[in-house]
Amino acid sequence: MNGSTKATVALLGPGSWGTALALQLCRNGHRVRLWGHETAQIEAIRRDGENRQFLPGFPLPPDLIPTDSLDEALSDATDCLVVVPSLAFESVASTLAERLPQDMGVAWATKGLDSRSGQLLHTIARACLGDRPVAVASGPSFALEVARGLPTAITVASSSETFAERIALLLHGERFRAYTSSDMVGVEMCGAAKNVLAIATGIADGLGFGANTRAAIITRGLAELIRVGTALGGQTETFMGLAGIGDLVLTCTDNQSRNRRMGLALASGKGIEQAKSEIGQEVEGVVTALAIHRLSERLGIEMPISEQVYRVLYDGISPEQATKALLERDPKPEFG
Repeated sequence: MNGSTKATVALLGPGSWGTALALQLCRNGHRVRLWGHETAQIEAIRRDGENRQFLPGFPLPPDLIPTDSLDEALSDATDCLVVVPSLAFESVASTLAERLPQDMGVAWATKGLDSRSGQLLHTIARACLGDRPVAVASGPSFALEVARGLPTAITVASSSETFAERIALLLHGERFRAYTSSDMVGVEMCGAAKNVLAIATGIADGLGFGANTRAAIITRGLAELIRVGTALGGQTETFMGLAGIGDLVLTCTDNQSRNRRMGLALASGKGIEQAKSEIGQEVEGVVTALAIHRLSERLGIEMPISEQVYRVLYDGISPEQATKALLERDPKPEFG
């Protein structure tokens, strides 16, 4: 595929991020079939000519066709991009294995871990999809800013250099840069764990702890990311790139982040379900905190910030108690 070739992309997941990527693909001259399993939601998008529920104010171009029929979405697709919540990823991947041509690859922009096993999504994809090429797209990218066409840069990672380049070329545009990487482990781990750390910074800011604390959480959170990511086989430089420190800083410091807003809500005394309802979309860090807890225990790796977020979400301790537990940890060398 070259830059002038018009692709037909089956984009699965009509949330804010999926819709924003669909708009980006159309901006690049491609056709998109935007699939969602909820008929009422797809009918509303068709009727309104925009995704008023998740990304209002952006009219759908003629080459962006919403559908609730997976067969229709896949019928003439040259490429498939999955942008569903991590909870639905395995189910969608299993369904695709039965319907896609054997030689068609699958890419995803889902950020998270498998909630049951704590595994990275490419492991789930391999189990479901076999040997076909797979890739993950991740990096510092809010849906609203991509929809507006503001400058954005992401990373596309795959064990296949050719497939990474294919997906990057699909997305790459005048104001949207897509870099490639071979480190699927590092890119996926960054995209998942940073959501838990964003909840932590939201809690700290909500408790009024200030910029010093926020910087400390981001920096020590990055250390946690590197420890667990490299233990799984990720490359250290990935954590210093767009998918790592880039996405971590973005998610921890801007209130467009649903995970940061979850932390702010918890700090104000709201419960998880109330906060989810007010945010109105999936908050990946809530599910990922449980998966990271299980993963860190299995690997025997200390992740104190992520662990305290887990305890707030699943053990019922207060944000104040979690903060106290972190502050009371014994002094230790910063590195080593």
